[in-house]
Amino acid sequence: MESVALQKYLLRLFGQHGVELEPDEDGWLVTDGDFPAIRAEWHEGAAGEPGRLDVDVVPGEERRIEASFAGFGSGDSGCRDALHAFENEALHVLLAACWYVTDDRRLQIAAWEIGVRTWDVFIGPFGLRGVDITDLDALDQVPAALETALRNEALKPELHWMRLVYRHAADGEVRCEASLDNEPWPAGTRALAGIAWPPHGDYRVRGLVVLDVRDY
Repeated sequence: MESVALQKYLLRLFGQHGVELEPDEDGWLVTDGDFPAIRAEWHEGAAGEPGRLDVDVVPGEERRIEASFAGFGSGDSGCRDALHAFENEALHVLLAACWYVTDDRRLQIAAWEIGVRTWDVFIGPFGLRGVDITDLDALDQVPAALETALRNEALKPELHWMRLVYRHAADGEVRCEASLDNEPWPAGTRALAGIAWPPHGDYRVRGLVVLDVRDY
């Protein structure tokens, strides 16, 4: 999908949720000429491989949330598949954390006490491939595991985000990754790996969690 078509798609999508964006000269969609801003780019996959949708969101100066979404299918159908994953896994978390548009039917909202501060936490629906969500009671364990892992981090009083991936292949091979503010997060990876995931099957779980310090 060409960048102009992607921009139009995002303009319509955010407009449906009451967020009016406008394009700037650098390809970003900005809010009233300023932050938050968002940009997306589609990369077609090589022969037989899924494509990749890269989405960057800049909530403020020197802060950039980077996320990628696989798209299965060729041409525009692959991009639309990735956009569907973006809408399911990340859109409502980003709307709540960056644009203050909250739909608690589409995300889980919590308050975590970490250090001396209270944090507002936005947990998106987990993206699943290869398994029905009713098979993954383990997802209920994820928020508490992340909260525990974050207690050992020196979090600055600003926006933070976590990307999570858990992949269990049919042959039993496991891939588990967590990142914090776009950087590998070993403590988060260990927390994610320690959850009682189903030991069989071919499935993948992805998620986005954003937290921001609460103002008093």
